[in-house]
Amino acid sequence: MNATVATSIFAVAMAATVALGLLAVRRRGGGSFTDWSVGGRGLGPVLIWVLMAGEGYTSFSYLGAAGWGYGFGVPVLYVVAYMSCGYALGYVVGPMLWSYARRHGLVSITDIAARRYGRPWLGTAIALLATVCLLPYIQLQITGMGVVVNTISYGAISLNWAYFAAFLVTTAFVVVSGLRGSAWVSVLKDVLVIVTLVVLAVYVPLHYFGGYGHFLDRVVAERADWLTFPGHASGGLGQGWFASTTVLNSLTVTIFPTTVAGYLGARSADALRRNAVFLPFYNVLLVVPMLLGIAASFVVPHLADSNMALFRLVVDSLPAWLVGVVGVAAALSSIVPMAVFMLVIGTMWGRSVLGAVPRLASRQRLWSQVVVVVAGALALLLTYTAPNTLVRLSLISYEGMAQLVPLLLLGLVWRRLTLTGALSGLVVGFAAVCVLVFTGHDPLWGVNAGLPTLALNAVVAVAVSLFGPRSRDGRPDAEVLADDVDEPAEQVPAAGGER
Repeated sequence: MNATVATSIFAVAMAATVALGLLAVRRRGGGSFTDWSVGGRGLGPVLIWVLMAGEGYTSFSYLGAAGWGYGFGVPVLYVVAYMSCGYALGYVVGPMLWSYARRHGLVSITDIAARRYGRPWLGTAIALLATVCLLPYIQLQITGMGVVVNTISYGAISLNWAYFAAFLVTTAFVVVSGLRGSAWVSVLKDVLVIVTLVVLAVYVPLHYFGGYGHFLDRVVAERADWLTFPGHASGGLGQGWFASTTVLNSLTVTIFPTTVAGYLGARSADALRRNAVFLPFYNVLLVVPMLLGIAASFVVPHLADSNMALFRLVVDSLPAWLVGVVGVAAALSSIVPMAVFMLVIGTMWGRSVLGAVPRLASRQRLWSQVVVVVAGALALLLTYTAPNTLVRLSLISYEGMAQLVPLLLLGLVWRRLTLTGALSGLVVGFAAVCVLVFTGHDPLWGVNAGLPTLALNAVVAVAVSLFGPRSRDGRPDAEVLADDVDEPAEQVPAAGGER
């Protein structure tokens, strides 16, 4: 009976998710590539806020954050720190990228790089690198949603069928609705996330410990290791790792393809600035699953999978209908970011790779949608057959994407950065990340390995730009080719949107 109730609620919610996507498209009435990929550049402050919050609040927030709280304790607060710092940087970076992209009709980081350096093939190269780094995130969201569905159905739905349901709902949803549909569904998701986490934050301490006072007293008395660095059995994730990871990830999140998709979907630069001011408040919610993870260490100790900490509390103590609602919130926390990951992969390939072929250029949206299906199917297939392949790649995903920071951001603010310099730094930095991570040297001397490799990347890029090959007239290549930040803006039709 419990399985039937919870599963029915979940099924209705998934149908509503797809319906919302269809409604978003019908209300907008636009079928262009720009409408699909960046919402017609017409998303107002509210939709941008829920969309970008939706990208940041993934299934990790329900599973991983609680799991880290359960197993390690305080190191998990790096998520709150880097996201808040990243939003602060986004106050500056977001409007800059939005302005450059709108001026030239660009829809992704591959477009931005190709335009800045005057080399269309550079967009293809970045699309390949970004796809390698993003596929593990799609697989992780499929896995996370599968675990949620299997758990809230009380085991009635197997993991394999749950993985397929995650792929099917998300693919159908994003192919039809694009970025605007993701923003609309984010509204539903955020309402459910806020409500369910507030309920859990109140209910769990009262139900299991008699209140927060008793709960926190017990944590201090019996879980002191969880409250101080480097945490409990974390393998050395101390202050140096925390600070370096916060710096690295806050830089990376500003140029992460999914974040940039949110930037480029905004109606105005002011909408992005207001968004950057209010987004950190959403991060307060992340503290709830972290605390509940610690609470679970008392209630259900010795779990084989710490990621199940929060849902063990939910399934063991809540009525079936509420289990279903919490499951829907967690599932949508997988669907929204997964949809945006798939969308940006499709956009990059449809525009910068397949769209560069003259015979295919007129059908960019169609080819982007095909790539969405292929990317999702590949992630699903690897989830079934070789999950460790993408898990291994996920080790370098964020640190690998960080190596694009000099090429993209430094390239837009420093006119003398050359293509040769930017690529030299990227190759050196990415190679160094792979060596350090796959040889077990991350953290490196207690510091996130991505930060020193990013510094090395920047040094090489600057040095090669200043002292490396120059164009025939003696000026750095970037000045000759494509640094047109100061050119008059091209006329781009204004796009309407929600207020």
